[in-house]
Amino acid sequence: MVTRLQRQYGSGIQEAKSYVSQNYLLLDSSITHEVLQILRDEEEFDYCVDLTAVHYPQREKQFDLVWILYSFARNERIRVKTMIADGQSFPTSVDIWVTANWLEREVFDMFGITFDGHPDLKRILLPDGWKGYPLRKDYGIIQQDQEWVKINLGIESGQ
Repeated sequence: MVTRLQRQYGSGIQEAKSYVSQNYLLLDSSITHEVLQILRDEEEFDYCVDLTAVHYPQREKQFDLVWILYSFARNERIRVKTMIADGQSFPTSVDIWVTANWLEREVFDMFGITFDGHPDLKRILLPDGWKGYPLRKDYGIIQQDQEWVKINLGIESGQ
């Protein structure tokens, strides 16, 4: 599978390794959506187990987007990663796996990453109007949207 993808996409497949018996691919962001489609259609990774992000504020491309996929037919998992810059949007993968819908909403809510073409991209865990993205490493551990708390809960934050 990796050899076929490397033949087709060349340096777009930046890394392909196995770690602790789990395969992963690091892809250039320009080919990621297409490769995800191939993994579902041709390689039978028919279940998107999870989609998340990791924030590295010191890097130029501050975010890793990470998909964990599972193939029932192969009884195999694969992790697919790509890097994007802060403020860069990414194509939705809801068109590939419906389960990506709420997962992308969570990434949007917690990291502020937008997914182009998402059918209903809005906060899923935090209330509408919340300022900030709590899973970014530059969001303080006791930080909260004090203005939202005061307006909506009618209390002063104790922090």
